[in-house]
Amino acid sequence: MAFVTVSEMTELLEDLVDELPEELFEGLNQGIIIREQAKQHAQAIPGRPLYIMGEYVRNKLGKQIIIYYGSFERIYGGRSKAELKDRLRETLRHEFRHHWEYLAGERELEYLDDEFLRKYIFGTDR
Repeated sequence: MAFVTVSEMTELLEDLVDELPEELFEGLNQGIIIREQAKQHAQAIPGRPLYIMGEYVRNKLGKQIIIYYGSFERIYGGRSKAELKDRLRETLRHEFRHHWEYLAGERELEYLDDEFLRKYIFGTDR
């Protein structure tokens, strides 16, 4: 089964964005974009890929969510379009949670992400 094209993934993402209330986009002045590349985590271990599916980015220009098409292709290639849409939904909502926690001065999801990374690095469930 061929993986969806960037255009098809963009359509899926647009459908998922339409599921969300407008209020969630407050302060997300750079919007949501898809980048074609796959992105490895800076702390990925050789032989054990760790792809970044999406990122919440804050910089001088503002705030935005980036979705990495190539990462989805590497991880979910060969999966059904419905399953891809579910994984894309999870990623989008995860990044929105980062956005809202940042606006609220919270860091719970950052801590959970750090815990996931620690388990990946040390290969443990502790």
